This record gives sequence, structure tokens and C-alpha cells, in this order.
Amino acid sequence: MIRPSFCVIDAKRGRWANVPPGMSAIELRHLTPAERLKFAARLRYSPEGTRSMTRHLRILAVLLTLSLISAGPADDGRWYAGDYSFSDELGGFRILSVTGSGTKTDPIEINEELDSASPVTLVIRAARPIQYHGFPEGAFHLRVVALNKSGLAWIEFEFELQEILGKPSEFYDGLSFDQTNPNPNFISSSRFARFENRFESFDRLRFTSGHADPLDRPAFGFFITDVTPVPEFYLVQDPRVPFS
Repeated sequence: MIRPSFCVIDAKRGRWANVPPGMSAIELRHLTPAERLKFAARLRYSPEGTRSMTRHLRILAVLLTLSLISAGPADDGRWYAGDYSFSDELGGFRILSVTGSGTKTDPIEINEELDSASPVTLVIRAARPIQYHGFPEGAFHLRVVALNKSGLAWIEFEFELQEILGKPSEFYDGLSFDQTNPNPNFISSSRFARFENRFESFDRLRFTSGHADPLDRPAFGFFITDVTPVPEFYLVQDPRVPFS
């Protein structure tokens, strides 16, 4: 008799204790909320058509929980969401959670805390073959929520994309804040009223006309596109403080 496989979480280690055949723990963990529900529905019945309510409830509980909260960093220290992984490995800030799939209605949201007003760099990597979400390959909606623990007010906040660490992104690398078809409706902030998008000779997005006091959590939303996708690129985040 073939029994349907099921998965549970080891609460002490925060890892998968059992995983369905044909799917690794890392693959199951990186499913989007919609994919998790679809996966759970596929396991609703055994091959013989008999229902196993206990197993099904455990599956649904696990998958629904992961749909609502971040599972935390993986064993490699990276945070996975959508088709990408995100890392604070270069230091200067700390990722608290990452959720979402990258669509306009479900952007990838990164909650983080910055301990100073110095620039920090987020490492972004392609985690699996990029899926088509109705916009070009290598494109996703991103929302950054940054806790200001610098002790200083931020009067501006700038983001810069780099395909090579420390080197400004250029037109021919294909990486930008939606340079090919800029849409101001894709750019937002909870604390800054204006923004300036500069594409040459670098890709920078600066938010102005506002401020974020210490311990405030300003949110920033924008659309990243890479028409020639690379496996790894960088997002520099630079909070600006008043000059003395």
C-alpha cells in the first residue's frame, strides 16, 4: 500500500523533518503561498483515494503557517522569497524577515534594521529558474522596511543597483529600477514625499522631502528589472542625515 508523504517541522531546529518524495527541503521551503496551497491540495488524497485527515491537517497547518510568516534564514544564512535569496552577509545591517513572491500585489518585503547611517549593501541572488509573473525575466517588486537604529534622523534615503560590487551599474548591463518602461506608480515611500530616479551613469533611486526619526520604520517600494539576468547583484542602501 502506497501512503501519501507528509512533512513536519522540527520546532527545536526550525528545519523540515520529513519531505515529500521528489522534492528537497529547500525546494519545499521556497514555494510561494499559492504554490504551497496547490501542493497541499495535490496531497489531499492517497493514490487509492482514501482520505487521511490527520496527515492532511498537518500539511495544511505547516504550509499555511509558512505562507503567513517568514521561515527565517536557510542553513546557508540567506533569506529566500520568490525566485531570489537575500543576504546581509556584507555587514552593517541585519535582515529580520523576508516574505512575498515579487508580484505587484505580493511584493517581496524585506524587514531590516540599520544600526548606523552608513551605506550598507544587500546581496541578491537568483535562487532558482526565474518564473514568469507577467513582466520581463529578472524583474520583481520589492518593498524595504528599514528600522532606524542609527540614533539620527534620516532626511533622505538612496538606493543604488550594482551588478559588480563597488561598480556603478551601466546602461548595457540591463539592471535598473525599471529603466526600459519607468512607471512612477511602482515607486512609493511611507515617509518621503518625492523621489528622483537616475539611470545614467548609474542606477540610483533617491527619496527626499521627508524624514525618518530614530526607531521609525520607513517603507520603500520599487520595481527592479534585469533584462539580461545575472545570478548575483547588489542593492546599496544609503540613509542620509543632516549636516552639522
